[in-house]
Amino acid sequence: MPILVDTSVWVDYFRGGGKAEIVDQLIDENRVVTNDLILAELVPFLKIRKQDEIIDLLSGINKLNLIINWDRIIEYQFECLKNGINGVGIPDLIIAGNAKDNNCTIYSLDNHFRWIKDVLGFMILEL
Repeated sequence: MPILVDTSVWVDYFRGGGKAEIVDQLIDENRVVTNDLILAELVPFLKIRKQDEIIDLLSGINKLNLIINWDRIIEYQFECLKNGINGVGIPDLIIAGNAKDNNCTIYSLDNHFRWIKDVLGFMILEL
C-alpha cells in the first residue's frame, strides 16, 4: 500500500531525525507518495536554503492527484467537532481526504491524524 508521507515526517527526515531510517526503507520499497499540498509546505523552505538536490528528489516521488472537495472538507470538520476533536487544520483534512481517495496510508508525526483517523476512516502508519 502506498504511504503518503506528511510534511512533519519530511522535516524530521531532512534534519536527520529518528524517522530517517523508516523513510529510507519506504523509499527503497517504492511506497512513498506525495501531493502538491505537502510539496507546497516543503519546497519554499528548501528553496530558501538552496537545497536544489532535495527539491529534485522530491519531484521524483510519485505525486497523487489532489482534488479538493470543499463540501467534504466541511463535513470532515463537522465530524471532527461533533466527536470532540477541535483544532484540526484544513490542510490536514485535505491530506486525509487525498489519502482516502487514493487508498493510501498516512505517515505523520502530527497527532491530529491519530485523533481523526477513526472518525474520517483512513489508515495511518503506526510504528
